[in-house]
Amino acid sequence: MEKRDFAFSKANYVLLAIGMVVVIIGFLLMSGSGSTETAYDPDIFSARRIKVAPLVCLAGFVSMIYAVVYRPKNKENK
Repeated sequence: MEKRDFAFSKANYVLLAIGMVVVIIGFLLMSGSGSTETAYDPDIFSARRIKVAPLVCLAGFVSMIYAVVYRPKNKENK
């Protein structure tokens, strides 16, 4: 049976999974308790939520885009 030509290789799926995990980590960094009407929580403006987490999410999305356009080098010349 011949090998089928799929759009993605195993390397693409691994890179996509890594990017997805990075995005999930970024969203987890953004999470936390918020302010209510009775109590103000200054942690909603922390550097982790405002700066670090969006950059981690952006890095994850960029790596996922790279995983989609990545083409592994073939050892065989057709």
